[in-house]
Amino acid sequence: MLAFPAMLATAAGTPDPHTGLLPSAVDYSATLLPVRSDVIAWKMLGEVKPANEGGKIVPVFTHAIRALDKQQVKVQGFMMPVETDPVHKHFVLTPVPPSCPFCMPAGPEAMVEVRLKTGIHFSNSPIVVAGKFSVRDDDPRGVFYSLTEGEQVVMH
Repeated sequence: MLAFPAMLATAAGTPDPHTGLLPSAVDYSATLLPVRSDVIAWKMLGEVKPANEGGKIVPVFTHAIRALDKQQVKVQGFMMPVETDPVHKHFVLTPVPPSCPFCMPAGPEAMVEVRLKTGIHFSNSPIVVAGKFSVRDDDPRGVFYSLTEGEQVVMH
């Protein structure tokens, strides 16, 4: 059983030297997505810490993440449909493909709920979307980030 994680580490990258675990979805995304200076980095979105407030676990966002709230931004990632329509106006954007066999499961820090003005077709390739970004403290579904009034950005 111990050999299997080592095989994954070779395929997915170097394990964390402190924990011996594979990289998180946020960390691994840097090996999958093209480098772009005009998009929010998943690494930054992953800088959320849990805190216990009155017996309830709540997210604690960095100042940099808070500064993105209600701003027009671009986010790059992989589409994970939430509806069965042929074109998608509502989906989740993730830093790794939904079926990546070498990726650790992602938490809410590695998902952006997206709502576009115009639907787009599903793609297995990375996409970039632009729109109004929201940071959520108390979404009942556990969603930390959303992008509304969005449009797909053509990648060059």
